[in-house]
Amino acid sequence: MNLKLDFAVLLRDEYPKLLVEGVVNMLQLTGYAWLLAMILGTTLALIRMTQNRWAERAVAVYVEYHQNVPMLVQIFLWYFGVTTLLPDFAQLWVNQHHSEFLFAIIAVGTCMSAYISEDLRSGIRTIPRAQMEAARALGMSYLKASRLVILPQALRIALPTLVSHTVLLFKNTSLAMAIGVAELTYATREIESQSFHTVEVYLLATMIYLGISLLIMAVGSVLENHYRIKAR
Repeated sequence: MNLKLDFAVLLRDEYPKLLVEGVVNMLQLTGYAWLLAMILGTTLALIRMTQNRWAERAVAVYVEYHQNVPMLVQIFLWYFGVTTLLPDFAQLWVNQHHSEFLFAIIAVGTCMSAYISEDLRSGIRTIPRAQMEAARALGMSYLKASRLVILPQALRIALPTLVSHTVLLFKNTSLAMAIGVAELTYATREIESQSFHTVEVYLLATMIYLGISLLIMAVGSVLENHYRIKAR
């Protein structure tokens, strides 16, 4: 059996435009979700540092939920469930402003924030407690000491796992196609259903995902080498 690949088919009609728009939407979704995940994850890690029993339990429940419920289910819950709880005017507003894209950002970002919070928490736990005590003794507030003393070190320590979870976040954006977000996987499926060139279309999508994942890991490797805490 001879398998003849014809990648030229991807240059016909509206296919190039669909692919470019899919890649752009994928990158935008990744960027916004990563930013949300970092902000939430850092906040959750700082809450756990307070050693308030009830706050720690609340964060623990949040982390367990997001780490143990499939991300696709969380996306469906946000898109099909949360929207029904909103007032009519709010539903109308989100529907007029690409609700599927908005809720995909929220679902992916909140889910990955649980992983990032644990990455940072692990980094924070390796830092001697005396550093926080010394910063507080110098007159710094809890937040200022965390921002200037603890978090910079925790980020450097947790960088390898943060890079891994960034790649995971990027790959999981493909799940947003389930609610109609026109990212790369959605565009690939549309082109395949119209052209019937399954191998060529999905092979190209595979190469794009692989290339971007490798680029993220390469950038992460450079950052790890640059910010690695050297043993004395």
